[in-house]
Amino acid sequence: MSEHLTKTGARNVFYGGSAFFFAIFVALTAHSHYYIKTTSTDETALTDAVARGKHVWEKNACINCHTLLGEGAYFAPELGNVWTRMGGDEDVESTRETFKAWMAAQPSGIEGRRQMPQFHLTGQELNDLSEFLRWTSKIKTQKWPPNDAG
Repeated sequence: MSEHLTKTGARNVFYGGSAFFFAIFVALTAHSHYYIKTTSTDETALTDAVARGKHVWEKNACINCHTLLGEGAYFAPELGNVWTRMGGDEDVESTRETFKAWMAAQPSGIEGRRQMPQFHLTGQELNDLSEFLRWTSKIKTQKWPPNDAG
């Protein structure tokens, strides 16, 4: 056996390895999409209010300060589980009112604490945003965030 890799052998290793790892990449991508579609998200719970709430989230660039399921800026708390932290689904209306009151109280004015701006959202926008955050709290995140504080 030759101790040196020939040009043909090197080409075969390159093309064979590239094809093998490309196939692995495609398989893992397909598996991820299948998992998201069938396991982690409840598409039946996607209402118009959830879609409008996502629009409020995007319009006000909340992701520039907050993270949502680990994506976004780490300046302010994770909001993937904020619905649960504020009371959750045991009393939906009470949790929604707590969320609205908290948003209305911003900026809090607490010395030494980062301040969230007042966005002057309408009641409808607050309801829609709360529905969006309620929907995100039900996504199966494989134990993310790692702590309840977000």
